[in-house]
Amino acid sequence: MLTSLQNPLVKSIRKLHQSKGRRSQQQFLLEGTHLIQEALATDYPLTTVCYTPSWAQTHGDIASALEQRADRVEPVSETVLEAMATTQHPDGVLAVAPQILLAPDPSEPELGLAVEALQDPGNLGTIIRTAVATGVDGLWLSADSVAPDHPKVLRASAGQWFRLPMAVDHDLGAQLASWQRAGVQLVATSSYATLDYWAIDFTQPTILVLGNEGAGLSERLQGQATLKVRIPMMGGVESLNVGISAALLLYEAQRQRWEKEKMSGGGPSG
Repeated sequence: MLTSLQNPLVKSIRKLHQSKGRRSQQQFLLEGTHLIQEALATDYPLTTVCYTPSWAQTHGDIASALEQRADRVEPVSETVLEAMATTQHPDGVLAVAPQILLAPDPSEPELGLAVEALQDPGNLGTIIRTAVATGVDGLWLSADSVAPDHPKVLRASAGQWFRLPMAVDHDLGAQLASWQRAGVQLVATSSYATLDYWAIDFTQPTILVLGNEGAGLSERLQGQATLKVRIPMMGGVESLNVGISAALLLYEAQRQRWEKEKMSGGGPSG
């Protein structure tokens, strides 16, 4: 069992707390039982797993599965695990995994998300979680957004990170232009819009275009939107959290699509 904070493995894992370390190692950190379970459920590869003996006693089935799946498994003391983790009170297990994004297909999205300059990892994690719940085909992030493998993004996604195809796009405007030429509607929210978000047809191929928490979308991407909609608000509220805005639009899209399936004799799955 590893008990020394000077062990090279401890130092290597601590470097994954920062984006520079994750880029150089091409790996990222999974913390907590739930994220580990989701990684196992989706067959995501695991390079190294560290857990405390008390965690292994309580989660024997998961520990056994990790022994079979991970390249390296190391029992560690609670002090060592706390030093490795980004959270203050880790629940006894963490893992290192390779950076492998499940790439979305940009050619024929039925419902997708394009996100520009999003900075808060909690917001991105919430958007990912909601996107999976509403059947989104893919998420495209601008390169100046928070890194999708940020530890807080993974935690906020509640494990759904592994189920959503994602890509970091270095020219999101060019991708939007490509979709526009293909006839995909590009929907952005705007406080100046006169069209309520539930009044548009979400049953056709659609990309929701979301912007930065404070500044919103850049003028370039606003100009590329084929439809601009508003989310009506009362009480002098100027805007909603971007994660809440995404959820409202995505669930309206899901509702319309389910209604269309019912009219055609089908029905929602899940």
